[in-house]
Amino acid sequence: MFRNILRTSRWLARRQINITPSICRHWSNNVKCHHIQSARNRLCSTQSIQPDLDPVVFDKVCNETLESLYEYFEELIDKSSNLKGADVTFSDGVLTVALGQNYGTYVINRQTPNKQIWLSSPTSGPKRYDLILNDGGYWIYKHDGVTLHQLLQQEISEIAKDVNFKTCTHALV
Repeated sequence: MFRNILRTSRWLARRQINITPSICRHWSNNVKCHHIQSARNRLCSTQSIQPDLDPVVFDKVCNETLESLYEYFEELIDKSSNLKGADVTFSDGVLTVALGQNYGTYVINRQTPNKQIWLSSPTSGPKRYDLILNDGGYWIYKHDGVTLHQLLQQEISEIAKDVNFKTCTHALV
């Protein structure tokens, strides 16, 4: 029996048949069905990620994004009274935002071989963001559909007041 299940699953994988609707029919009105459909919708929305993205375009957009974030974090640290000991550095495609012992350090860096921006957050952990060129270009984490600037807006607004990452380049908040 187990062998038949494996054969069937291999056959389905080769045929690339979408079995989500049949799963949902069997779980009618169950919360799990909603989660499967929402995950499927997120995956469909991220199909516009361009794997054949021109390296020159990637470098340009990536540098604009990181420089914009660097400038915004500098302004934010200057105007926030609780971030007086914080420090921001940007060098060789690596943006380091040390917000002090109470808040931790954010590291945002360019990953040219993967054409991604990687974020290491003391709150949400590591994430890898892909570039979407629609709507002026923005960075999205394809596993949850949240953009880089949305996550930063959410996390940094718990630390500082009047946070607005919408003003940054290539932001979709």
